[in-house]
Amino acid sequence: MHLILMGAAAGVLAAGLAAAAEKPAVLEPVVVTATRFKDRYEDKPVNVTVISAGDMQRSAAKTVPDLLAEQAGIHIHDFFGNNAATTTIDLRGFGIGGTQNTLILIDGRRAADLDLSGVQWSALPMTAIERIEIVRGSGAVLYGDGATSGVINIITRSPLAQPTGATLGLRAGSYGMKELQASANYAGERIGFNLTANNFESDGYRANNHNRQSNALADFRVSTGSGEVALKLGTDHQGIRLPGARQVQPSTGVNQLLTDRRGAQTPRDWSQRNGNRMNVDWRHDTGLGEFNLGLGWRDKEQVSYFDFGGFPDFRIANLDVWSFSPRFRATPALPGGKHTLVFGLDWQRWDYRLRRSNAVANIGRPFNTIDAQQETLGFYVQDSLAVSERLTLMAGLRGEQFEIDASDRFDAAAPGGAFGSGAPSGLQRESEKAFELGARYAVTPGAALIAKTGRSYRFANVDEIYETSALFANQFQFLRPQTARHHELGVELRRVSAWMRAALFQMDVRDEIHLDAYTSGIGNTNLPPSRRRGLELEGKWQPQRPLALSGSYTYTDAVFREGVLPGGAFTQTNVAIGGRNVPLVPRHKINLGATWAFGEATRLSLLATYVAKQYMDNDQGNTLGTQIPSYVVADLKLSHREGPWTLSAAINNLFDREYYNYAVRSQFVADRYNAYPLPERNFGVAVEYAFR
Repeated sequence: MHLILMGAAAGVLAAGLAAAAEKPAVLEPVVVTATRFKDRYEDKPVNVTVISAGDMQRSAAKTVPDLLAEQAGIHIHDFFGNNAATTTIDLRGFGIGGTQNTLILIDGRRAADLDLSGVQWSALPMTAIERIEIVRGSGAVLYGDGATSGVINIITRSPLAQPTGATLGLRAGSYGMKELQASANYAGERIGFNLTANNFESDGYRANNHNRQSNALADFRVSTGSGEVALKLGTDHQGIRLPGARQVQPSTGVNQLLTDRRGAQTPRDWSQRNGNRMNVDWRHDTGLGEFNLGLGWRDKEQVSYFDFGGFPDFRIANLDVWSFSPRFRATPALPGGKHTLVFGLDWQRWDYRLRRSNAVANIGRPFNTIDAQQETLGFYVQDSLAVSERLTLMAGLRGEQFEIDASDRFDAAAPGGAFGSGAPSGLQRESEKAFELGARYAVTPGAALIAKTGRSYRFANVDEIYETSALFANQFQFLRPQTARHHELGVELRRVSAWMRAALFQMDVRDEIHLDAYTSGIGNTNLPPSRRRGLELEGKWQPQRPLALSGSYTYTDAVFREGVLPGGAFTQTNVAIGGRNVPLVPRHKINLGATWAFGEATRLSLLATYVAKQYMDNDQGNTLGTQIPSYVVADLKLSHREGPWTLSAAINNLFDREYYNYAVRSQFVADRYNAYPLPERNFGVAVEYAFR
């Protein structure tokens, strides 16, 4: 099956290339925010994919991560298949650390935190999204920490760009899934606002995986003539049960993937998450250039209970985040050509508190109270120089200061504290820099060559430094910043009915921050040097009006260049990882999509995805002897519009495959691993009514 998909994807790309070569270049301008300002994409040396609102409507994807997984270079790890709860995104081969190395933004602001809780994907309904911009291998100069493999910016809809009206939608499907969505929009000459709310509930594919999510968003805009003021508010609430994994151990004949695929290993575990956010943006044209001032605040409370076989752990984590981001864009009269200069600063502060106890009733007297304050301050400048109509050069530089101050108050007399410990307080200060050089040369109006090189960095977060010693005493283990060097060559072709992009990339990573599962009492550490190399191909082609085709192919070679993990008394020792593959990175990934329009009102969409086998998490030595199997998953969606009504029906995992895309090797038992199975064939229907 995967050979058929490879051939079909190659056919789509080749046909798109041929069509692009034959037809004249009459192109609509594509506007993106890859420079933190709205810019024409066609004259910038960046590798960008834009997912439009139309693309989202045509896709059978149920969540934002599912939608991203349709793109070249992006792989996801989904633990439960229930509304993207705990789903991680990996761009260009970082495995389970992909979320920490791919910067996720919502309207230009960070969606990830200084802990490992991950992005709350379901807090932003797809109906509230205007477009998604994927900037590969770029972003460290403009955004700083964590933009190692690239930036994904999710941009919400402006009320001033939509008609006045309201919509009401219902969705239902397999595993007791039901969702209610409502939105209202007002667009005046200078003032606009919209409100969006939804409530999602599902029993989930697995036992003990009930999930309920509710969100509300508000966006107020005022056009000032010379700019715009925007106020954005949001709140989200999630409660989810956590089923754990399915265990496999051939030496004892245990294989819960076969005997009890949908069962729960942790029937008592659960988690709750509540968040609020407020952002203010002021955009003003000064006559000398465009000024943008961003102010942001958000909070999060995460409550979780893990039974651990009768040794419970109850936690409440609270987080407040403030941000301040002024920036300016100007076109000064400097020699050499037309300059576009962008410069600014980013200040962010995180206040974090974690309380740990052995029961809900005892959290008033926790045995550990961890406090951490993290602050970053970054300055950047980037110049884009149009040397001629065909050649654009870009250079950027960023410097960033980082500080984290952490403490752990331990109460041995608290319930459950008899065998614990507290970590001595610690303070870490670091400074890092990023740079980027790029060039774009337009061979023809619709064909361009792109070359880039640069440097990025990442700082460890509080969950990555709060670990234990070899004697299992709590301590703060401050890690060196992770750094990477990037190189990329690309070509892009754009025509009326076709688009194609190809890119070769290489990343050399030093001091990668990752879990060392083999060394007892160490936890996260700086790994030996590693390298990611790859090829990305993607294209779209509309051979005739009813039919639209898309295809992509990703090749990723992610290896450790050298090194040995020491191991410990209870695990393997001297695990050689030099030349071994990075876990959870498939070498090949193929997407093939087709959409057929039956007139103006009815559309049928099909997407098939092939993912090659991959080593399991914790198998850095590649010695388990078993890998996550390759799989093919296909999704089908039929939609119809009749007046104010929009109806749709979808079949996900059309061929009823039993598969999983995350598994973790045991570091204590040689042939044991835990896998997280995903839903088999499932169905969904939706209806929406628009009030105009």
